[in-house]
Amino acid sequence: MSEIVLAVREACADALALLLPVSCAGCDEPDVALCERCVLALAPDPRQQVIEVHGGAVTVWSGIPFEGVAARVLRAIKEDGRTSLAAALAPALTAALARAGAADAVPVPMPTSRGAYRRRGYRVPDLLVRRTGRRPRRLLRYARRTSDQRGLDRDARARNVAHSLAAVDAAGLRVVVVDDVVTTGASLAEAVRALRAAGADVVAAVAVAATPRRLPTGR
Repeated sequence: MSEIVLAVREACADALALLLPVSCAGCDEPDVALCERCVLALAPDPRQQVIEVHGGAVTVWSGIPFEGVAARVLRAIKEDGRTSLAAALAPALTAALARAGAADAVPVPMPTSRGAYRRRGYRVPDLLVRRTGRRPRRLLRYARRTSDQRGLDRDARARNVAHSLAAVDAAGLRVVVVDDVVTTGASLAEAVRALRAAGADVVAAVAVAATPRRLPTGR
């Protein structure tokens, strides 16, 4: 039932967008949701990093850098309700999933807080997974409250999210964790820990985009 409600909300948001003045989410060009130049700027450019997790390091693949057009488009989805733009980010996430070797793994989106869900009416990581043609499995839930990660350094972020997640119905599953943006990797590391504790085999973690300072110099 929740998926039906979500689909209706997304359809209503898309319909409303057609009735209101629109401009390119990437550059503000009028009368187009995303101009051709900005679509090209979202071409996949997969990058790899490794995060340390108790039980063994995990590879994280991101589809594009979180800067410029990509950052503006993601913010438009998250803050302005422009859910139709998620389709433009699907190639980047698909590329990250392919590099992660996660073709047969269950995509597990990072959980969305109740407050964020009430504000938006949809879960961004779930939305992005569905735009790749795959079905997300919400196996992760919050076990305790956390503070806003913005403004925290790497160590503070790790402490803030430590043991904040729990996984359910994950035993024996081969999974890949999915998020919209990776910054320090602290949240993804906590998700991996929770899934492993619940008996899942975590293949990798992926994100649509990664903040540039986290990107390695090599490919």
